[in-house]
Amino acid sequence: MKSFRDKRRDGRPHPAKSGAVQPRPPENRSAVKPDARPREQHNVKADSQPAPKSAPRNLARREGALPAEHLPLVLEVAPNADYALLDSGAGQKLEQYGPYRIVRPEGQAIWQKALPARDWERADAIFTGDTDEEGIGRWRFPKTPLGETWPMKHDGIDYLGRFTSFRHVGVFPEQASHWDHMAGLIAAARRPVKVLNLFGYTGLASLVAARAGAEVTHVDASKKAIGWARENQEMAGLGGKPIRWIVDDAVKFAEREERRGSRYDIILFDPPAYGRGPKGEVWQLFEDLPDLTDLCRSILTPKPLAVVLTAYSIRASFYAIHALMRDTFAGMGGKVESGELIIREKSAGRALSTSLFSRWVA
Repeated sequence: MKSFRDKRRDGRPHPAKSGAVQPRPPENRSAVKPDARPREQHNVKADSQPAPKSAPRNLARREGALPAEHLPLVLEVAPNADYALLDSGAGQKLEQYGPYRIVRPEGQAIWQKALPARDWERADAIFTGDTDEEGIGRWRFPKTPLGETWPMKHDGIDYLGRFTSFRHVGVFPEQASHWDHMAGLIAAARRPVKVLNLFGYTGLASLVAARAGAEVTHVDASKKAIGWARENQEMAGLGGKPIRWIVDDAVKFAEREERRGSRYDIILFDPPAYGRGPKGEVWQLFEDLPDLTDLCRSILTPKPLAVVLTAYSIRASFYAIHALMRDTFAGMGGKVESGELIIREKSAGRALSTSLFSRWVA
């Protein structure tokens, strides 16, 4: 249902979640964060009925001691050779993605720009939100017209950047903190590790996990996102790594895994605020997150390593998802760490908050 995410970050209508839906069209900004990920919407015929929702789980408060807690925890991504937030302000951000300087809207940048106008004017691509009947649309290229895709890297992993009509480019750099943490857990385990990536989008987390030695199951409701993720796997030279690419609704998939007895050591889930799955399944974060979180606990191995939840564009404090995660993992020991993911700006050193997160670590 991952495709739902589009709505979350950039005020565009979100199609569906990556596990339930992917690239999303622009959505109502008042309902989402200014920089939601693009998820592709799955078109459902107007006369068709959405797939019926699964019956609600019988949720009861878990017995046992609550996990230890660490909060607030702020996970920061600093400028590097692959990506840098060069400057921000006046509702925009100037970023460096590999060879290109890109300007996109950023509703949270309510301060003033630190760099002079000439630095912003050197941008290679600017997201305008306008529709262009010929070409990519929604992007303006002040210098040389650019193609839809271009080669990028993350920590030595090659992948494709892409100018999407939803203002996203295929990677959410702030997630690198989670990826590094996950890779460390996989390496330290010194045993086979199974990772489930729900709402997996274009696959960077899955590629990081596979490179670290894990067996990965990647689920997204968007067929286009899965195709892009497969391209990234080939570009990265990781075609021989054990990754299952699955187009499905995240909740429905997790329910089947529970019935089949399939279990995972690490689960990542990054649901949108709202979305639709490939068969019209509707996802509402505040209604459905408790059930999915409980499902994630139910499909952990006897010796799990971590469960990581990221929440974009929701009108809530990280304390809300922190309390949910502690309650859900009561009796399992470990620790719940919650806070925000931020990107550190290069120009004036300001922090741009991108999302809330909560993770249980054994």
